[in-house]
Amino acid sequence: MIRFAKSVIRLGVPLFGRVAIIGFNSPEWLIGDIGSIFAGGIPVGFYTTSTEEACEYLLSHSKSEICLVENDFQLQKILKVWPKVPTLKTIVQYTGTLRSKIDHVYNWGEFMSLGESVDDDIVEERITKLTPGHCCSLIYTSGTTGHPKAVMLSHDNLLFSAITGIQIVPVRDALEFQEHAVSYLPLSHIAAQIIDIYVPIYSGGCVWFARPDALKGSISITLKRVRPTIFFGVPRIWEKFAEGIQDAGVKAPAFVRWISSWAKGVGLAGNLAKQRGETGRPFTWSLADRIVFSKVKAALGFDRCAHFLTGAAPIALETLYYFLSLNMPISEVYGMSETSGATTSDPLEKMKSGTCGAAKPGNEVVIQNPDAGGNGEIVMRGRMIFMGYLFNEKATKDAIDDQGFLHSGDLGRLDPQGRLLITGRLKELLITAGGENVAPVPIEEKVKEELPLVSNCMLIGDRRKFLSLLITLKVDANPTTGVPTDRLSPAAVAYLVKTLNVAEGDVQTVSQVVKNPTIMKYIQEGINRVNTHTPSAAAMIKKWTILATDFSIAGDELGPTLKLKRQVVLKKYAQTIESLYPHHEAKL
Repeated sequence: MIRFAKSVIRLGVPLFGRVAIIGFNSPEWLIGDIGSIFAGGIPVGFYTTSTEEACEYLLSHSKSEICLVENDFQLQKILKVWPKVPTLKTIVQYTGTLRSKIDHVYNWGEFMSLGESVDDDIVEERITKLTPGHCCSLIYTSGTTGHPKAVMLSHDNLLFSAITGIQIVPVRDALEFQEHAVSYLPLSHIAAQIIDIYVPIYSGGCVWFARPDALKGSISITLKRVRPTIFFGVPRIWEKFAEGIQDAGVKAPAFVRWISSWAKGVGLAGNLAKQRGETGRPFTWSLADRIVFSKVKAALGFDRCAHFLTGAAPIALETLYYFLSLNMPISEVYGMSETSGATTSDPLEKMKSGTCGAAKPGNEVVIQNPDAGGNGEIVMRGRMIFMGYLFNEKATKDAIDDQGFLHSGDLGRLDPQGRLLITGRLKELLITAGGENVAPVPIEEKVKEELPLVSNCMLIGDRRKFLSLLITLKVDANPTTGVPTDRLSPAAVAYLVKTLNVAEGDVQTVSQVVKNPTIMKYIQEGINRVNTHTPSAAAMIKKWTILATDFSIAGDELGPTLKLKRQVVLKKYAQTIESLYPHHEAKL
């Protein structure tokens, strides 16, 4: 990292100069990030999926002077936009060989050698000029509502986030026990930076870098090899793990399935009792652990894992309960880039499934203007709140009020113990033609709970006379490309056969499902049950349709952290959506 810093200084990058990084997680990514900070610079992470246009905007907006690229594919994107980015002086390709010699384009070895003549004292001098309040890192928002904004996080923001995280999740010091984590979520995301960089630096933990195709399936291989002691998974990852366990269960003998079902009943009851504050375990706990829990954990690579975490998007209570039944209690945390990561979390002994925990030490979480049910906008204040948006004073003032509270744009409420429950997002609120506000997330999660066949769904109805729903089913994906296929997952097929008594050969594909009246009736009945739980008639689902393929990163409906990109879905499936609404009921 010192060598990297020397090369940055050698190229004339000044104090607070920006160094962009685009590539999958790797030692070079981490070295580039921390090395830039040692040089007094500010690292700027880009998602690997960024288009040429996005790269041009991010490089220009951040005024980056150096850009690290993973490989030739990323290099070609930057080369094409380079003439439009006057601040960019140097590009470094840190894996593979350069296709041709280009001025001011270096491979990793060449770049690391540039600073050999720079004295260590110069690096030390740069470091001593930094203060806790200076900007340490830029995190770009997803940009789903316009151009991405650059979140400025200070040294104090990031260190405080790491320290308070360790206070809640008791990560041990390496002198006592070295923790192991797998780095696979994009390091341009704040959650990955805290868990994969700052917490391990502070505690002396060991970080293992997954393969670039981690989210396409290879993460399971890495987990079995590493056997991490702490693991953070976005909701879709946990859902995929659950589907994999269920697929394996379909192939097991009937007696094994019965034993598994019995053990999961013991696990769920025991863990829910613990969350209620009851002491002691069911007398059959040890047996269930020995023959089921421990074996499932070992099969997933979690036999050493003491901390299971999730965040970045809503997770279904059904998923939390499923892993709770296998004695893998997943702690849900809440935060955003602007709060330097998680701002609420609970230690394992205090956690309650379905909540995101209480405010971490040094932070305030308040529900502003709550309604009769206690739901309102989540606002936060404390040392973890960001410095502001780079070159965007107006957006900063809009986000942070005069009292220092950050307005999240998320809806939630606090339970009697101060734990946060997320109930929706203001920007995702659907305002019907009749003027009623509808939060889509709780309804979507209820659909997935009532219909285990459903993989993803998205509620439609902004400025419309009624609500409709886009549904995707659980299918297998191409292991190489990650593109969803038409073929239902084994667990989905087994579920339909068992639940609806349909012939296995008749429910192998999505194409077959949509032509099957028994299954269509079953889905409608599930939607009817969901409608009985909605707060008003305006929040009921009147129409629905099954899409030919599941949402995915490859299809651009899901972002790098597998979060639903609603605007992309609206645009991509516009014709399908319009077909759900008669002409006289189109948008006003």
